Amino acid sequence: MGDRSDRVPMMTRRTRRSTIGPTPAVPHSQHANSGCKQQGTVGDKQPGYTRHSNGKVKEEEKQEADETVTSTTRNEKNRITERLSCHVLQESLLSSASGYRNYRGILNWCVVMLVLSNARLFLENLIKYGILVDPIQVVSLFLKDPYSWPALCLVIVSNTFIMAALYTERRLSLGTISESTGTFLHFVNLTTLLCFPSATVLTLTSMTPVGGVFALGVYTILFLKLYSYKDVNMWCREMRHSRARTLTRSHSCPSVARSNGSAVHSHVTYPGNLTHRDIYYFMVAPTLCYELNFPRSPRIRKSFLLRRLFEMLFLMQLLIGLVQQWMVPTIQNSMKPFQDMDFSRMMERMLKLAVPNHLIWLIFFYWFFHSSMNFVAELLQFGDREFYRDWWNSETVTYFWSNWNIPVHKWCLRHFYQPIMRRGVSKWVARTAVFLLSAFFHEYLVSVPLKMFRLWAFMGMMAQIPLAWFVSRFLRGNYGNAAVWISLIIGQPVAVLMYFHDYYVLHYVPQS
Repeated sequence: MGDRSDRVPMMTRRTRRSTIGPTPAVPHSQHANSGCKQQGTVGDKQPGYTRHSNGKVKEEEKQEADETVTSTTRNEKNRITERLSCHVLQESLLSSASGYRNYRGILNWCVVMLVLSNARLFLENLIKYGILVDPIQVVSLFLKDPYSWPALCLVIVSNTFIMAALYTERRLSLGTISESTGTFLHFVNLTTLLCFPSATVLTLTSMTPVGGVFALGVYTILFLKLYSYKDVNMWCREMRHSRARTLTRSHSCPSVARSNGSAVHSHVTYPGNLTHRDIYYFMVAPTLCYELNFPRSPRIRKSFLLRRLFEMLFLMQLLIGLVQQWMVPTIQNSMKPFQDMDFSRMMERMLKLAVPNHLIWLIFFYWFFHSSMNFVAELLQFGDREFYRDWWNSETVTYFWSNWNIPVHKWCLRHFYQPIMRRGVSKWVARTAVFLLSAFFHEYLVSVPLKMFRLWAFMGMMAQIPLAWFVSRFLRGNYGNAAVWISLIIGQPVAVLMYFHDYYVLHYVPQS
């Protein structure tokens, strides 16, 4: 008994130590029993944790119920608000601040309107003039009439200038002639290349404007290619001399057997590039800038080649038909207003000519820069197919002239603009010089075949300089793009009418 009575207080004290906070008063027997239970579960606080967890769950359920009530109330308020108001803070779709960019429907509408308006003009032309398209006339023009053969003979003679350039470069690579002598020989060759065909066109009465444009176009391309050929080989000699002749002819000659145009495209080094195969590949390749190793495509895609060939044949017939059916009658009917100096009728004729002229220009661009040049590039496995960039997005005149004809732009930048800049000339003067060179060749390709010099093309190109300054200074974004399009649509018909009027007066109006 004494031991039991002594144990109870001890257990009570132990229980009090393990209890946090005040312990409620309980009977002695009950306290003893609880003490025994606690003794069997010393350190086990699971019952207290369960009570705490159940309380937390109940609080979370209460919060979820409150949130459900709140969201229901909020949804009800939103529905009431929607009934009472219908306006929010927003911009109109056609405003630039709205951020809206999907104008596909408006673009389709413009296309439909363009097709309908041109269909009306085409129908009016058929009713007024009848069917004027005659493909056989064009074929017979080149096969039967004698004027086409002088142009073809003139093109064949151009092979002489190619051989002269190759011969000069070989002599320079061997060191048998000096650099100054080689420069003089290239100067004579290139000067003759421009003067000889123009003198031939102006002298022969059987050479018509069509044959003259064809021949002079070939010689102009040949001039630009041979100039690039001369420059690149000169740079190679300078690099060879700077490396103390580390690249010798004996090391480079084995690559000549598999030069540009072979099935296995090996690396060519100078002077191993001075071969007939190499220079003729460059003459035919769709580029004006020479390289020793052009990027090459792995194979010829026959389906791609056939698509481009079909486009070339179809678009050529379309161009001939549009010129015969639409352009020629409009130009012929424009002569009387020009002779009478009726400015209102002249403006009406010019605007009427602007539509077919611009359409023909766009088709010609696609036919030449996409279909034809891709066809030649695919046939020769020429890898660089960047013949044009997004000139239709031009916001400045300078951007247009830099992106619509990439081969010419690369040539001007590489062989004319940058050499002038390295001489310390300002950027504005260098750009003006580029426009002067372009204006010269435009006038060369128009005035010589027509055998008259009116400088309309030259002045038209030089007028691009103040126009480029005005557009870049005062017009930006869509306004600049619209100005570029207007200059393309209006400028070309003016030049066409000017030249045709002068040619008509010179050849068909009796002189008093």
